[in-house]
Amino acid sequence: MPTYEYRCTACGEHAEIFHKISDAPKTKCPKCGAEALARGPGGGAGLHFKGSGFYITDYGRGGEGGGCKSSGSDGSCPCKPDKGSE
Repeated sequence: MPTYEYRCTACGEHAEIFHKISDAPKTKCPKCGAEALARGPGGGAGLHFKGSGFYITDYGRGGEGGGCKSSGSDGSCPCKPDKGSE
């Protein structure tokens, strides 16, 4: 769900509220309770990277860098299909 920025025109409170895109904009201030919330410009999509990280060698092209860390004893990579089976 996206985060929307709101500002109360009555008390000046700034709030970030999560809700669905299809939901109507919120109007009640969480601080003072007035029906005076105005939605401000969005901050854009939040981007969260989870995991240990991403490296340029993770997705090498045509054998460049990266290599499979779980290669079989014959050197085959279980992550990618054999080129002969395409």
